[in-house]
Amino acid sequence: MRTDPIADFLTGIRNAGKAGHPKVDIPASNIKTEIVRLLQYYGFIQDHLIIKDSKQNLLRIYLKYDEKGKPVINGLRRVSTPGGRRYVGAKKLPRVFNNLGLAILSTPHGVLAERDARKLNVGGEVLCYVW
Repeated sequence: MRTDPIADFLTGIRNAGKAGHPKVDIPASNIKTEIVRLLQYYGFIQDHLIIKDSKQNLLRIYLKYDEKGKPVINGLRRVSTPGGRRYVGAKKLPRVFNNLGLAILSTPHGVLAERDARKLNVGGEVLCYVW
C-alpha cells in the first residue's frame, strides 16, 4: 500500500503526459492544489480546476503540449519522501536544469518555487523537481 499521495499525484501527471491525455483527475488536497498552482504559474500546465464532490474533491489538471505534441513536462521527481525527508537551508536551495526546471518546496511561507524561496531567503522541505 502506498503512503505517499504526492508521489502518486506526480505519477498521475507523468503517465497522463506520456499517454498524450489532455487532462488528468487526481484526488485533491491543499498541498497538491498549491503545487498545481505553481506549475500553472510557471507554464508547465495549461489550467486546473477543483471538482467538488461529497467524498474528496478532485483536482482536474489540463496538461500542456508543445507544437509537436510533446508534453511540456519532461520529468517529475519526488525528492523528499515520508521515509526520507530532505530539507535545505536558504543558502543551499537547489537549481533544476540551470533554472530551466523548477524545485518545489514546503516552507514556513507556504508551498513555493525555489526562485520565490530564494527571494524570501527561506529554506524548507524539497517536495519535487519539475523539468
